[in-house]
Amino acid sequence: MTFDPTLVVGPELVAQQGVGVVAPFDFALDRELWRWTPDDVSLFMTRLPYVPVPVTVEMASALSDQSIVRQAVRDVLSPEPLAVAYACASGSFIRGKAGELQLHQAMRSAGAPAATTTSGALVESLRLLDAGRIAVVTPYIDAVTERLVSFLGEYGIEVVASVGMGLLSHIWKVGYGEIVSAVSSVDRPEAEAVFISCTNVPTYDIIAPLEQRIGKPVLTANQVTMCSALRAMGRSAAGPGQSLVRLARPTAA
Repeated sequence: MTFDPTLVVGPELVAQQGVGVVAPFDFALDRELWRWTPDDVSLFMTRLPYVPVPVTVEMASALSDQSIVRQAVRDVLSPEPLAVAYACASGSFIRGKAGELQLHQAMRSAGAPAATTTSGALVESLRLLDAGRIAVVTPYIDAVTERLVSFLGEYGIEVVASVGMGLLSHIWKVGYGEIVSAVSSVDRPEAEAVFISCTNVPTYDIIAPLEQRIGKPVLTANQVTMCSALRAMGRSAAGPGQSLVRLARPTAA
């Protein structure tokens, strides 16, 4: 039996656009990333190799190894993404400003048409919001949280208060209630925004309600990553009621 194309009813298939995502081996929030993604954009996921240590400075340093990141970027280029995102906060701030810039360059040298890292996206997002003083919530132990504070300081961003949950594993199991409580405890009048770190912390549903509650922008690791990657490829993220989504308009048509 010969197929008759005239029997097909509906719109023609549009050209595929996509974002390549390089995530840590334990990343558990693929579905959350998709929630910022427009319906006609796909995510092409790959993961970094397993590192048999807790969530410490050692793990973050291992995840930022340029050779494995470069290979992961190459692995995700086959479906021709228009941008590639390194979706790991600690891995992109653990070596400071210079380390993040080197990571970004490694991604571009591996063939990424546009590249963003979570920590680079955070700095970009704070500039869009004109926020130079922030409060920070992390799931990390103090040694890792201190690296984030130091990284931001290199860009002239002051962390007026921070709190870490001290978790060494299973970060994706943190509940919304714990995150809301942490934000409430760390927010200060002088903070112009609040940042919730780690791409393994679920946050999508609480961003807009938190912003209404505290009266200032709330940024999260997955949010800044997706807004930056989509903006680089000329697209806007989906995120009703989120301050950053309203501001992070595309840089290209």
